[in-house]
Amino acid sequence: MRWRFIANMVGILIFFLGISMIFPLICGLYFRDSSVMPIMTSMAAAVGSGGLIYFSSRCKDSTQISHREGMAIVTISWISIGLYGALPFYLGEVFPSFTDAFFESVSGFTTTGASVIINIEIVPKGFLFWRSFIQWLGGMGIIVLSVAILPFLGVGGMQLYKAEVPSPVPDKLKPRVRETAKMLWKVYVLISLMEVVLLLFGGMSLFDSLCHTFTTMPTGGFSTKNTSIAHFDSVYFDTVIIFFMLLAGINFSLHFQLLKGKSLAFWQDSECRFFLGTVLFLTLIVSMNTYGNFYKTLGEAFRYGAFQVVSIITTTGYATADYEKWPAMSQIILLFCMFIGASAGSTGGGMKCIRIMLCFKYCYKELFSLIHPRAVTHVKISGKVVPEDVMRSILGFLALYMGLFVVSSVILAGMGVDLLTSFTAVASAIGNIGPGFGMVGPAENYAAIPASGKWLLAWCMLLGRLEIYTVIILIVPEFWRK
Repeated sequence: MRWRFIANMVGILIFFLGISMIFPLICGLYFRDSSVMPIMTSMAAAVGSGGLIYFSSRCKDSTQISHREGMAIVTISWISIGLYGALPFYLGEVFPSFTDAFFESVSGFTTTGASVIINIEIVPKGFLFWRSFIQWLGGMGIIVLSVAILPFLGVGGMQLYKAEVPSPVPDKLKPRVRETAKMLWKVYVLISLMEVVLLLFGGMSLFDSLCHTFTTMPTGGFSTKNTSIAHFDSVYFDTVIIFFMLLAGINFSLHFQLLKGKSLAFWQDSECRFFLGTVLFLTLIVSMNTYGNFYKTLGEAFRYGAFQVVSIITTTGYATADYEKWPAMSQIILLFCMFIGASAGSTGGGMKCIRIMLCFKYCYKELFSLIHPRAVTHVKISGKVVPEDVMRSILGFLALYMGLFVVSSVILAGMGVDLLTSFTAVASAIGNIGPGFGMVGPAENYAAIPASGKWLLAWCMLLGRLEIYTVIILIVPEFWRK
C-alpha cells in the first residue's frame, strides 16, 4: 500500500472541493446573507489543507492503482469530503453540533437526502445552495465511481459493465478513466441544464430551479422548502421532476449511447426494461389502492402515486404526499421500493435492479435444476452468460446488504428509537433514500434521532453509497497484509 500516493489522491480531492465552494460563496454574496464568512473560512481550510497534503505527499510512481489502493482511496476520500463539507454548516451555526453538520454533509454527498434541519426556509441561501450543490457533486462522483472505477475493483457485481462502458483495461486503472469521466460529465451537465430550463419555464425561481436540479439529477432529494415539492402544488413541476428522476435512475452509459444516435438503447438494455416496467407496475398498484380510499379521482391518485413510487425507487426522496396516511398495501410497496433501488451506473441507490434481476434468475435456475438435475443451465443477461464469480459477488453483496441492515436496525433500536423508525431509517440510510416511516417519515426529519444514531446512520449511508464491499473490506485484517 503506497500511503503517500493515497494521501496525494485524497489531497487533490479536498483541494478541488474547496475550490467548488466558490459557487455557494457567490450565492451568499448575491443574497448578502450570513453564509459568506463561514463559506470563505471553510474554503480556505479545504484549499489550504488539501494543497498541503498534495504537495507533501507527491510521489513519482502514480500511473497505476492496485485494487487495494483503489478501495482505500475511494473510502478515505468520501469520509474526508464528508468532514470538509460539514465545515460551512458548522462554522455558520446552522446546526448546534458537528455531529448534525457531518450528518447533513454525508447525507448530501451520498445523495441520501436525510436532513436534520427543522425549518429549512429560514436557513441562509448560501448554505442551502451548498447543501444542494454537494448532492450534485456526489451524484456525478457516484456515476464515475460505479461505471468507471468499481467494475475494475471487482466490487459488488459491477464487473458486468466492463465490456459495455468505455473504460480502462481490467485490473489496472489507467488514464482512460479520464475519458470515461469526461463523457459522463457532459451527459450529466446536459441533462441538468435541460431540467433547469424546464423548471424556469414553469415559473420556478432561478435559485429554486438550480437547487432542485442539483438534487433531482443525483437522486438526492434535498429541497429548499419545508414541505418538499408539495410546496409548489403543481402538476407541471411534478411531471418534470418525475421525468428527470427516471432519467437519473437509468444507467448513464445508456444516455450517452442515446445521444450518440442509438435510439433503442433503453429498450435493448434488459435492466432498463426491468426498471421502467417495475416502476409502471408498482405505480398502477399504488394508484388503484389509493383511489377511493384516499383520493377522489383516478388522476389525482395516479399523480401522487407515480411521484412517490418514482421518488422512492430511484432513491430521490422527494415527497408530494404524506404516504404514512395511505393504505397499508401502498406503504408496504413503498417499503419494498426502498430495497429495490434504481439501475446500476445511475445516481440511484438501493440494491440495484440488475442484482434483483440476477437473483431472481439464479433462484429460477436452482428450481429448474431440482426438476432437471442433469441439465446444464446458466444465468444469462442480454443473451450473455453471467460468470460464476460475478454471481458469487452479487449474492455476497445481497447477503451483506441484508445482514448489515438487520444489525444496524437492532443497534439503532437499542439506542431507544422505536422499531418502525429504526427499521425504515436504516433502510433509508443504506439505500440512500432520505425519508422513511415513523419519526423519519415524509412529514418529519432526523433531528430527533440521538447523536450516536446519527453517526450510525452516516456510516450506513457510506456503506450503501460505496457498494458496501469498498467500505467493509477495510476492516478485514487480510486487506492490510502484504
